[in-house]
Amino acid sequence: MFVRGPGSSGVWKKATEVAHASIRREQRQSAATSNSSVASHRRCLSSENGARTPKTNGAPARNPSAAETKQKRELDKAFLISVLESSPTRRDAKAYLQTYGGSSKQPAAKHDRIIAVSDSPRFIQGPAKQAVEDVGETPHIALVTLRDTQSWDDNLVDGVAKTLTQLRDLGLLSVIVLDCGSSASKEVTTQQTDRVIRAIGQHGSPGAQFADSGMLSAEGTSRNGPSVTPTNVCVGFEEVFTTPLRNGYLVVVPARACSETTLKNAPVDTNEVILALATFFSGLQFSDKYAPGEIPSDAPLDTVRRALVDRIIVIDPHGGIPASGQGDGARVFVNLEEEFGRLQDGLSSGPLTDPTSHSKNLELVKSALALLPSTASAVITSPAEAANLRLERDHDVASGTGRVAGQVGTRRWQNPLIHNLLTDRPIYSSSLPIGRIKSAAHRAEPAISRMPTTTLAKKGLPVTIFPNTRDAPWSPPKPGARRLRLTDTCIDLPRLVHLINDSFSRKLDVEHYLRRVEDSLAGIIIAGEYEGGAILTWERPHGLSEEEAYTQGRLIPYLDKFAVLKKSQGAGGVADIVFNAMVRDCFPGGVCWRSRKNNPVNKWYFERSAGAWKLSESTWSMFWTDPDALGNERLMGDYEDVCRNVVPSWADGKQAD
Repeated sequence: MFVRGPGSSGVWKKATEVAHASIRREQRQSAATSNSSVASHRRCLSSENGARTPKTNGAPARNPSAAETKQKRELDKAFLISVLESSPTRRDAKAYLQTYGGSSKQPAAKHDRIIAVSDSPRFIQGPAKQAVEDVGETPHIALVTLRDTQSWDDNLVDGVAKTLTQLRDLGLLSVIVLDCGSSASKEVTTQQTDRVIRAIGQHGSPGAQFADSGMLSAEGTSRNGPSVTPTNVCVGFEEVFTTPLRNGYLVVVPARACSETTLKNAPVDTNEVILALATFFSGLQFSDKYAPGEIPSDAPLDTVRRALVDRIIVIDPHGGIPASGQGDGARVFVNLEEEFGRLQDGLSSGPLTDPTSHSKNLELVKSALALLPSTASAVITSPAEAANLRLERDHDVASGTGRVAGQVGTRRWQNPLIHNLLTDRPIYSSSLPIGRIKSAAHRAEPAISRMPTTTLAKKGLPVTIFPNTRDAPWSPPKPGARRLRLTDTCIDLPRLVHLINDSFSRKLDVEHYLRRVEDSLAGIIIAGEYEGGAILTWERPHGLSEEEAYTQGRLIPYLDKFAVLKKSQGAGGVADIVFNAMVRDCFPGGVCWRSRKNNPVNKWYFERSAGAWKLSESTWSMFWTDPDALGNERLMGDYEDVCRNVVPSWADGKQAD
């Protein structure tokens, strides 16, 4: 039951705007579907079985029964609740409506320049060149992988189908690739395909179409060439995909392709199918006039974008990428640019029973996102999470050893896929301490609580840390030793100053600030091309010399400036990336900082700190991350002394933030 409290009207209004936008889109889509021609039922070519009509779940028009009408009301109610549960902020709602509002006046998102999968993304200022062109109103789609569906019970299949149709109602169509395993027979694949299509058909019209003849494979050669993606699979019959999508259908694709040499339809790797679809829809597939293995290095691309691929979704019984701690569930966010190599190494050397599955999923999302705009993201989750169902027996999933097929409870938590579409964020922030997530999980439903198994992955941003923390975290330098300066050539001071000025909406007194941190600078963290950053210092309590503070171990790690460009605030996880680098790599033993008592960011700070105090007779609140600090009276006194006495360095002379 949802009760609108005094402070909830804003959230309710924003969420209702999103729901109403979805309803308007559904009405336009229904009108378009009713007037569509027989092209939506065009026959698909099949190299193995001859001409074949795509499978649909349509039925002759008839008046719905009372039971069906009641069921539709219940589905509409559940859908609206799912939207309201996501609680999008005003910024989230605006971004969603701009992308999925359906206005033909809105310009399509531009793709980044074409890059190789093996290349690291470069982050540059200014608009990127548009490599492909759009024709007409381009649909927004998700490429979805369903792994091991034969192990899912009917509740899971129905729940996942329901979620995918809700995503369609919110403006995101799905192209679904079934992965029944390399050893699965064609009969098993066909059975699972029919099962998924029937389940989708239970949740509204139009339903789903079966695209069993759209993929081609070239044995032993790279069909698309090394400059785009090293896959032997490509889209051979584009209308098998584009026609259903234009008419609002979801598309279900088996992981099979027709060989261009033998003309036999055979199983292929699911990841290759996803990469081929991402290449095709993004307008990066080479022209069909070239034979396999004969694609020249300067071959032109077929540069028509058939769809905007906004999401890569992997629904796997193993769930998201495991967190480092036993029972900590999945990592909620992965910055691929910074973490991919470290995560792959950890998966190969960790105690997991099936690291190959996680490694395969991680490799897939990295390769696929390399083909897509920087705004695209990937979600790796379990069937129970995608279906918004919870296991009654959760210990196996928490430990990463069991499968999610089996007993499920009723819907209890937010749907991670709907939440991500509306907010472009994970349900839990990646910079939240794991204890906060566990506490929230247990408060939500103690009887069936468990850690989430969903991971959100993005191309992300490179993180640069000076001094480097590769070998060890930062430690206090000896008095008189050479230390980092903000004027060193490794730091772009003008861009750093611009970052601070833009983030705080105030002008920094640069000369005063440089003098103040000259002998206390601990280090600096930079995200991307100065899209976010942090400046940290070693502060000493009042009355202590540098020598005394060093020998007594009383140099205090202090967060002096934490800044994110306004255009990057609330999106892309820039703040989380910087904060994680600070507490994980630079100061794992703890750091303190201060903020004005009326600063609206304090809630964000409080959630990520181990504790907070409002300092009496001052305008400051003090935060710290050391969980043992409260038991150390001298340390808490030093924290307070530092937070009271740091001198601000603003050109306007007002109090610091």
